[in-house]
Amino acid sequence: MTTTRPPTRRTSARTTARTTPDGPAVEVRGLRKRYGTKQAVDGIDLRVERGEIFAVLGPNGAGKTTTVEILEGFRRRDEGEVRVLGEDPQTAGRAWRARIGVVLQDSRDQAELTVAELVRHFATFYADPRDPDEVIDAVGLREKARTRTRQLSGGQRRRLDVALGIVGRPELLFLDEPTTGFDPQARRAFWALVRSLREDGTTILLTTHYLDEAAHLADRAAVVRAGQVVALDAPDLLGGPAARRPVVRWLEDGAWRSERTDSPTALVARVASRLGRPDGEVPGLEVARPSLEDVYLELIGDPAALPADGPADPVPPTRAPAEAPGTPDGTSAVVAEEARP
Repeated sequence: MTTTRPPTRRTSARTTARTTPDGPAVEVRGLRKRYGTKQAVDGIDLRVERGEIFAVLGPNGAGKTTTVEILEGFRRRDEGEVRVLGEDPQTAGRAWRARIGVVLQDSRDQAELTVAELVRHFATFYADPRDPDEVIDAVGLREKARTRTRQLSGGQRRRLDVALGIVGRPELLFLDEPTTGFDPQARRAFWALVRSLREDGTTILLTTHYLDEAAHLADRAAVVRAGQVVALDAPDLLGGPAARRPVVRWLEDGAWRSERTDSPTALVARVASRLGRPDGEVPGLEVARPSLEDVYLELIGDPAALPADGPADPVPPTRAPAEAPGTPDGTSAVVAEEARP
């Protein structure tokens, strides 16, 4: 799979390589795409502002990849309006393609070329490229400039992929699962690189399965399920205030019980007065605020119910209990759970 898809030849004039920013970087209304009987994308609306880092989250088969491929101009839509950098990707020409960068999830191309040779080669596709040596420095590969790409580690190859994606000075950069397979240190270093690109004015749209990645990088995130956007907000606001109400759990009569509440201290006091042992402790008492992962799992529901087009993503088994009908004091009705072994 090719890492970056540059325009097929150099654009004819330097002035066409970059235009004055005007309007959002991406605007999508009513996007739909069907494969046979499967509705892969079912009425998606999105708006990505210029200079923003925007994350698209969702399980396999949710429609993320199809949506992004339509935005990149590599797949045709069935219905809807799409504007990327002010143009329709379905009909945009070479000059428009020179304004975007695409970094795919996996790459094995041109393994015998060195880092410097490959970056310089890709620079020839653009009318107004960045200086290849400056790009190599920017992605932290100066010491590997004369190394063949097949000899790079996974993290170094990913940095090279980004170098190829940004050498043409893209206004908009697409990153597909950018840190898959990275160790924690390499992921953090890559995040710093992505943030530096945004500081230089590049708009970034990334797809990721790592929720902490979205939380660290994204200004806003869209959660996609079954071809529809089920939530769109800053990562720490996804799902709304109700999704982050604290959950109090305790063991009562051999069964685990839980309650969502806006007043966890008052609830704990009531439970302690009723069930507290002589030492004042309540069996199994836990108070937790749902994490981004908990909220995400609530939003996507059961991934097994999706018409997956690939293997299901592994998800942690723990999640906040489903919210029960509210009570006047802002707490949820008690939800009994099966006793844990």
